[in-house]
Amino acid sequence: MTSRSLTRRRRPGEALVTGLLAACAAVCVATTFGIVVTLGTETVEFLRRVPLHDFLFGTRWAPTFADASFGVLPLLSATLVVTGIALVIAVPVGLATAIYLSEYARPRVRRILKPTLELVAGVPTVVFGYFALTFLTPNVLQPLIPGTKVFNVLAAGIVIGIMVVPLIASIAEDAMRAVPTSLREAAYGLGAVRRTVSTKVVVPAAFSGIAAGVLLAASRAIGETMVVAVAAGQMSQFASDPREPAQTMTAYIVQVSLGDTPAGSTAYLTIFALGAALFVITFGLNLVAVRLVARVREAYE
Repeated sequence: MTSRSLTRRRRPGEALVTGLLAACAAVCVATTFGIVVTLGTETVEFLRRVPLHDFLFGTRWAPTFADASFGVLPLLSATLVVTGIALVIAVPVGLATAIYLSEYARPRVRRILKPTLELVAGVPTVVFGYFALTFLTPNVLQPLIPGTKVFNVLAAGIVIGIMVVPLIASIAEDAMRAVPTSLREAAYGLGAVRRTVSTKVVVPAAFSGIAAGVLLAASRAIGETMVVAVAAGQMSQFASDPREPAQTMTAYIVQVSLGDTPAGSTAYLTIFALGAALFVITFGLNLVAVRLVARVREAYE
């Protein structure tokens, strides 16, 4: 039987698989397009009622009050503070974990430790939220840091940092393992020890991939909902003191989505405006991360 006849026999099955894959891709594209259209339409309606300048630069967020105000800066500040705390926790821990897995761990240890680490990503986020509220705050933060409230930004940021450690560690470890062995061998040939090779050769060579992991973790932290809704509180104020409660953009969306706000009102439309702002922020971070990953792949292919 010739290869041409084999190709003809495989064509019906291959065409079916190709069609299924194309359908899946089309569903993803259509879903994203629908989200963008929905957010865009409702956000335009919101901006017809509230000036863009007041929304972006206002310092008071009280859309459900009689004296309504729609300044997003308090929510944005809380979101950024929570994300910053999370990255302070996640970046050094995730990077150290990635260095150990890539440069120090034996193959057997790596095969056990990496899947175990990634199990953290499978824990429901609401569990992390109640862990922060019922254990971390009363048993750790309040005894160590006087003045810490029951709901506070610090606990939410720490727990989100723990959540995104596997993301940074996994992407950074993949980037380090993609560094050519010849670079390590050249460093060892010059008399460098393993610590020097790891920190002075491998990490700089994999910097694009590591930075991409950090950016993806930042977008994950910005978009986190349940942890901040449970642990950070519902007070729309500037997060100048992490011991105090504050409301993030995602936590406000959860609050309004409970159904107490009349549909079609300006307060109801704020969830779409905030969703559009989050979409733009996370899309920008993901775009930068994808370009960084493309750079490191081009360097070592």
